[in-house]
Parts: sequence; structure tokens; C-alpha cells
Amino acid sequence: MNILVAVDLSEASTPVLQTARNYAVASQANVWLIHVAEPDPDFVGYQAGPPTVRQDVATQFRQAHKELQSRAEALRQVGLAVTPLLVQGPTAATLLKEAERIKADMIIVGSHGHGAVHHLLVGSVTEDILKQARCPLVVVPARKNL
Repeated sequence: MNILVAVDLSEASTPVLQTARNYAVASQANVWLIHVAEPDPDFVGYQAGPPTVRQDVATQFRQAHKELQSRAEALRQVGLAVTPLLVQGPTAATLLKEAERIKADMIIVGSHGHGAVHHLLVGSVTEDILKQARCPLVVVPARKNL
């Protein structure tokens, strides 16, 4: 069994990782831990600005890589087979593409629960995945009051 676990590397990732750990241990699944970073600004058609801006983006990417590796290692400590993936692209489309590539049997994501106004203006990655996923989707609420 392959489980794709999407994390944004914020505090909201903690309950997602706990849920993934529970499912993976129970089913002896392989875990694919993925973080989708913003697309490269040059790729989407505009310049990133002066070299200092590019350096900041590179620094953030390296920090995300370190954090992802750290979280993968924490799951390995409980005996799970974990493959961390740090990829760039539009979040929902990239997650779905990776799910197809690894032949995911399940996707686990978090939901920040920002509310209707945020959803209207920004949209919801989780909802986009829900509409298009070809395997079961587990949505973990990330709000502290839950």
C-alpha cells in the first residue's frame, strides 16, 4: 500500500503526520511525504527580482528540504518506509500528479478551515484534490480547537 501524505511544514502538519503514522503502521504502508513549493517565478512568466530575492527563495527551498527530511526521519524512527518529495508547482495539480505517479492507494491532507471568505477569494487545495482524486482522501482538520 502507498500513502501520499501532503504537508505544508507548518504547525498544521503535526496532526496530518500523526494520522499518516497511524494509517501506515496499521497497514504497513509505504509513505510518500510530499511538500509542494511555489513554482519557480521564471517558470510562471515573471522575473523574481534582484539576486537577493532569488537567494531568499533558494534559502527557503533549502529550509523546506531540511524540514521535510526531519519529518521523514521521525516517521522512519517508528519503522515506516518513507520517501520524502519536495517538488514545485501548483499545489493541487502537483499532488494529484504525484499520486498517480506513485500509484497512491490513499492521500492524506490537512485542512486549515479558513472559512467562506478565504475560500471564495483563494480557493481550497483540499477541495480541488477531493474533486479530482482517484483514490480515497483523508482530510485532517488542522484547527487547534478541534
